[in-house]
Amino acid sequence: MKCRVRFAPSPTGHLHIGGARTALYCYLFAKAQKGEFILRIEDTDQARSKREFEESQIADLRWVGIEYDEGPGKGNKGPYRQSERLDIYDKYAKELIAKGNAYYCFCSEEELEKKKAAAEAQNLAPIYDGTCRDLPTKAALERISKGEKAAVRFKAYPKSYSFHDVVRGDVSFPEGMVGDFIILRSDGLPVYNYCCVIDDALMEITHVLRAEEHLPNTLRQLMLYEALNVSAPIFGHLSLIVGDDRQKLSKRRGDTSVDYYREAGYIPSAMVNYLVQLGWSHPKEHDIYNFDELVSVFTIDRFSKSPSVLDLHKLKWINGQHLRLLTNEQIVSEVHRHIPSDHPYHQESLAWKLSAIELLKNQIDVFPEITNCFPWIFSDEVQFTPELLEILAFESTPALLRLTKSELEKFSANTFLTEEELNNIISKAKDNLKIKGKFLFQGIRALLTGKAEGPDLKRLITLTHLNVIESRIKKIQDHYTSSGV
Repeated sequence: MKCRVRFAPSPTGHLHIGGARTALYCYLFAKAQKGEFILRIEDTDQARSKREFEESQIADLRWVGIEYDEGPGKGNKGPYRQSERLDIYDKYAKELIAKGNAYYCFCSEEELEKKKAAAEAQNLAPIYDGTCRDLPTKAALERISKGEKAAVRFKAYPKSYSFHDVVRGDVSFPEGMVGDFIILRSDGLPVYNYCCVIDDALMEITHVLRAEEHLPNTLRQLMLYEALNVSAPIFGHLSLIVGDDRQKLSKRRGDTSVDYYREAGYIPSAMVNYLVQLGWSHPKEHDIYNFDELVSVFTIDRFSKSPSVLDLHKLKWINGQHLRLLTNEQIVSEVHRHIPSDHPYHQESLAWKLSAIELLKNQIDVFPEITNCFPWIFSDEVQFTPELLEILAFESTPALLRLTKSELEKFSANTFLTEEELNNIISKAKDNLKIKGKFLFQGIRALLTGKAEGPDLKRLITLTHLNVIESRIKKIQDHYTSSGV
C-alpha cells in the first residue's frame, strides 16, 4: 500500500510553528517513502474557522516548501474541507446506529452538567451514565420527527486497547477509561475524534504523525476504527515544543506563528532546517542541511520523546548560515523590502549594492539587520567611544589626520575613493610620517569611519561617499580643537 500521510490544521488562526513542524515531518516522511502528502482542513468549528486563515496557512506551508499532493482544489478523495463532508459523517453515523454501535441521545446540556457534577462530588470520573443507551432507535426517530434535538453517541464497550506508537513505543489504555461519547452533536456537526476517523479511513491514510496532546484521543479513535471494521493507521505522537521556561508555547506569544518569521526576514530553508531539528535527529549529526538532503535521510525512528526547547539564538545562527549560501543577487532582492523606502541605499547602483552585500553579509543573520550595518557607510556620526578615544590619543593620529584631510581634498570631485587612492594615502603616511603598525591602520580606520573597528576597511571605503568621510574627519578635527590638540 502506498504511504499516505495527512496534515489536518484547523483554520482558526495563523500557522503555528508547532503545526509547521508537524507538517514538515509528515511531508518529509511521505516523500522519503515515495508516498503522498494530503492536506485536510478541519473547519467544523464554524464560529472560529475562517477561509482567510486557511489561505494564510496554505501560503505558509508553501513558503517552507510544502506543496500538497491532495487537498483543497486537488485530488479525488475529497472534499478536503470537513465543513463540506457533513453528509458523509451523517451517513456513517446512521450506519453505526444501525449496527448497534451508536445511539441517539436526548440528554440536554443542563442534564449532562448535573450528571458530571454528581460524579465529581463522589470522586468519580465524569463518564456518561447511559441514560439513553437502550432507547430503541424507532422511538428515538419518532421523537426527532416531532422536533426534539438529539446527539449521536458511540457505545464504548468495556475493553482495553493498545497500539504501537512509532515515537512513544507500546501504549495501552485500560478498560473503563471512557464512557459512551458523542460523535455527532445535536446540531448535526461532528466532533473531532469521529470525523477524523471517518476522513482518515476514506482517504486511506496510512500514517498519522501529530502532537502528543492528541495521544488521549487515540483511545476513542481505536474504538471507532474497530466498529467501522477498518484498520487503524500507524500513529506517532510528537514531542512538544516548549519555551525557555520549559512550558508549552502559548499561541499568545507573537513569535510562534510562521508568518512572524517570514515578515521578520527569515529564510524558508533555514526555518525548515531548524524546525526539523526540534524533535528529530539527523543521522550524520550536523546542523546545516537542505530540503533534498532531508528527504533522502528522513525516517520515523529518529524522533525524540523529550520536549524540544525553542532556541531563537540557534534559529538565528542557522538562518545566518543559510543566508550566506545565497548569491549576492538573491540577498539584494530579499533585503530590499526590509530597508525603509526613503533610505539612500535605494539610490545606489546595482553594482554598488552587490559590493555592499559582499562586504556586509558576514555581519548579519537576518535580512533586516543589514540596516544596522549602514552607519558604517552612510552615517557621518562619530561616537567618541573609549576605544575610539584611545586611538585618537595616539601621538601620531593628529598628524595622520592633517595628511589624510589634505589628500582627500584632491579628490573632492569624486563620489567615492578607490582602493588605489586609499593605498596612496597609507603609503604617504608610512613614508612621510613614519607611522606603521596599529598606529597607522587603527588611526586611518578611526579617521575615515569614525569607529574603532568594522568590516574590511579598503572595501568599506570604496562604498562610502567621500562627503560622508570628509564630514567624519571634520568632526574629529573639531574634537581635537575643543580638546586643545
